[in-house]
Amino acid sequence: MKEIPISAALRDAVAALAEQAGAAIMEVYAGDFDVASKSDASPLTIADLRAHEVIVTGLGAMMPKWPVLSEESANIPFADRGNWRTYWLVDPLDGTREFISRNGEFTVNVALIHDHVPILGVVHVPASSTTYAGGNGLGAQKRAAGTAFAPIHPSIPAQNPIRVVGSRSHRGDSLEAFLSRLNFAHEFVPVGSALKFCLVAEGRADVYPRLGPTSEWDTAAAQAIVEAAGGIVCELNGVRLRYNTKPDTLNPNFIVYADRSRDWLAAAKAAD
Repeated sequence: MKEIPISAALRDAVAALAEQAGAAIMEVYAGDFDVASKSDASPLTIADLRAHEVIVTGLGAMMPKWPVLSEESANIPFADRGNWRTYWLVDPLDGTREFISRNGEFTVNVALIHDHVPILGVVHVPASSTTYAGGNGLGAQKRAAGTAFAPIHPSIPAQNPIRVVGSRSHRGDSLEAFLSRLNFAHEFVPVGSALKFCLVAEGRADVYPRLGPTSEWDTAAAQAIVEAAGGIVCELNGVRLRYNTKPDTLNPNFIVYADRSRDWLAAAKAAD
């Protein structure tokens, strides 16, 4: 696989675009808004659509040779997108339920995919004006509004007790089973959206098991950040999570971690 070099300039341009989308989201967040339902019963707001328009327009101007697959324009046939070697994968507003409940745990996710793996990712948190980024050869970074990117690193070895991060909106029996099968002291940290990955990448959590449905745009940008920080995002068979390999955009169950000295997969497989 011939890699595409990722420059700090490209990272910064994508981060600025995600932050612009975040500003559009916060304009809606500050007032009243209606909530519609998509065909899969997931919620949709005008903030999702405004952020989508900002990002798709911006990426089209920035890198017109690379197509964009966004959650809000996902009806591109696999016969077409299956031939894409390099493309942008976007979730304009990840954590719409968190947005609606106004808890601040929602993100803007922008990833660059090449040969089925994320090579650049930006996750912006509009409510806290925080941006995470990571890419091939760049490492992983974080910045607050008006500051420069600073390196982030996962916690290796994992802390004691183990900090298990999981969904605030989708905690279920499989996660409970995972927690029950951990043979060491642990605490559960509920968080919404792609922030769960980012907490692992910056050492504020140790493991994130996802034993339920997600879509590829939910995970790609944050996976790039975790991997750039030195962590792992893999299926329960240990294979790296990959993208655009089949007609549907659903991910298999997966787990995110950094400390390779512990057998996280055993607990996840038992709970699956």
